[in-house]
Amino acid sequence: MSRRLALLLSSAILGAAVASPALARQTEETKVDEVVITGSQVRLPPVYSGGQVAAGARVGLLGALDTMDTPFAITSYTEELIRDQQARSIADVLQNDPTVRVSKGFGNFQELYVVRGFPVYSDDMTYNGLYGVLPRQFVAAELVERVDVFRGANAFLNGAAPGGSGVGGAFNLMPKRAGTAPLTRLTTGWDGGSQFYGSADVSRRFGENNAYGARLNLGLRDGETAVDNEKRNLKVVGLGLDRRGDRARFSADLGFQDHHIDAPRPTVTPAGAIPKAPDAGENFAQPWTYTDERQLFGAARGEFDLTDTVSAWAAIGGRKGKEDNVLANPTAQPNGVISAYRFDNVRKDEVISADAGLRGKFQTGSIGHSLVASVASVSLKSKNAYAFSNFAGFASDLYSPINVAAPNPNFFVGGSKSDPNVTERAKNRSVAVADTLSFLDDKLLLTAGLRYQDVETRSYDYNTGARNAAYDGHATTPALAAVFKPSDHVSLYANYAEALVPGQVAPAQVNGVAVANAGDILSPFRGKQAEVGAKYDHGTFGGAISLFRVKQPNAFFVASSRQYTSGGEQENKGVELTVYGQPAEGLRVLGGATWLDAKVNHALDATLEGKSPIGVPDFQANVNVEWDVKAAPGLTVEGRMVHTGSQPANGANTVDLAAFTRFDAGVRYAFQAGGKAMTVRARVENLGNKDQWVAVGGYPNANYLTLGAPRTLRLSLTTDF
Repeated sequence: MSRRLALLLSSAILGAAVASPALARQTEETKVDEVVITGSQVRLPPVYSGGQVAAGARVGLLGALDTMDTPFAITSYTEELIRDQQARSIADVLQNDPTVRVSKGFGNFQELYVVRGFPVYSDDMTYNGLYGVLPRQFVAAELVERVDVFRGANAFLNGAAPGGSGVGGAFNLMPKRAGTAPLTRLTTGWDGGSQFYGSADVSRRFGENNAYGARLNLGLRDGETAVDNEKRNLKVVGLGLDRRGDRARFSADLGFQDHHIDAPRPTVTPAGAIPKAPDAGENFAQPWTYTDERQLFGAARGEFDLTDTVSAWAAIGGRKGKEDNVLANPTAQPNGVISAYRFDNVRKDEVISADAGLRGKFQTGSIGHSLVASVASVSLKSKNAYAFSNFAGFASDLYSPINVAAPNPNFFVGGSKSDPNVTERAKNRSVAVADTLSFLDDKLLLTAGLRYQDVETRSYDYNTGARNAAYDGHATTPALAAVFKPSDHVSLYANYAEALVPGQVAPAQVNGVAVANAGDILSPFRGKQAEVGAKYDHGTFGGAISLFRVKQPNAFFVASSRQYTSGGEQENKGVELTVYGQPAEGLRVLGGATWLDAKVNHALDATLEGKSPIGVPDFQANVNVEWDVKAAPGLTVEGRMVHTGSQPANGANTVDLAAFTRFDAGVRYAFQAGGKAMTVRARVENLGNKDQWVAVGGYPNANYLTLGAPRTLRLSLTTDF
């Protein structure tokens, strides 16, 4: 049924556009502005004044859109910002965003992001629009040209996130592309502790009219971090190819990431009150723990203009990855005494992701249409095995760590770590259609769309490989949005959108009470979002303000009927403010603030109703300021403040993580030496060397604590040959 519907929608777009008499009246300027840039699945929006953000971003199946034409809240961070701040990963980039907070996922070292009070797993980021392709735990910044931040429910635009997150937002990473000018850039550096850093970035364009481009990125980090005895080794290779044509555009990317950390400092689960934060440079990890992941991934995307107003695209990508962890995440008493046990796990993933679609533009009288139809699919096969040591565990101390011999991990075992069984298969398929209508010379834009989604999940026994459970669900998620531009500098917008999270299997009992519908698979949980906002663009300086409310269902148990349902609900309301650009020559500002009011309206545990969810602060703010010193050409100084308000650290809201503020500072100097462009950068993070817990939880209902890094100095020298 999905394939038949996709064919029908595609035919409708193509037929309407070809038949439209308006095609003959399209000018070359219109073709360039509306087809090549707006809605493009390959090309990027231009960089905004100041170079830190772009003038637009990728907006799901709608493709690349200008910020002022987008009826949602977006920001796209650029490679220039990533390079100037010496960012190591996507988490470092997102430290600039006032609507995002960074945590750790699942009790391990997976980067996780909280947007509008809801988690977004690193599994659920897209790579040039494709789910499942990126490395799961950590994505090196060397691989990225843009980091697109989308705020709000996005099941219509992107499809349901395969990892089951993304209720409050989404992230899309764009790979690097060869620019017009040849580039040979080498960087060497030192990153706290005794860690060496080196990278190479080389690109060329060739062929007639420089239509073909290639860009190669290599990166290496090795040595001890700013945390005692924590050693990191990272190897990164990224290759991007592209073709720029008048009617055909193509890109292909291949990446490899090998990331290993010895004695990675773990998260800590508090047993009651939160213990005082230990020295930020201290490491309470056991020396035999480690995390290791190797990921090979790639994607190809093509776009072709069938006519002046109709384009088609197709993309396919995949990832083959292996993860191996030996962990010992402690539970801490208020006095700092900790206990832990060993946990080993191995995971092997194979993912294939694809999408295709058609985009057509035509007129019906004075009304313009931009009609899009898309089909998408993500398939995952995952092999897993685990092993625990005795749960009685071993003792240590946050403030005076005690190293113990590695316990035997054969107390409780699932599968073979050397040859794990397939434990999960998942497939998400969807078909979507949208029409953006334009009125009043494009001053008023109305968008309406639907996405039909099939979600299939199969789980298998770790030891025998026999199938345990199956999940099949489907849902249709709509979206309605409007943009009104009363002037060239102001854009007003509103939207209604939905999130989609796979439903759960009803358990045998809840709180000791037998469940009448045990084993039933609940329909997908559909979050509902309403948002209004305003954007301002002065040409060199801009900003936005948005007001939103998201209601997200979750599991609920009706005691009277003993039915396990989706009647639970979390409601997050808030206001977001963002600013960016150059308010004055040589002065750049980036930041904003978020106010959140998050409540659990209905819960499996009735005592939690009316409480705030774990790890959601009521206020957070970021401000980053850069100033080019006129008296010393080439010299730039910058400072950043990151503030996060207090956060509930348990579901009952009886324990809170205190508010904290971090200050960073940096300086860079660009100069010429021997005819070569060179830049020296120095940056200090956590300038005050504060010892503080910087995040609580991340995974739903978890309340583990993440200790912030100590004062860390980063130095680098970049040379362009």
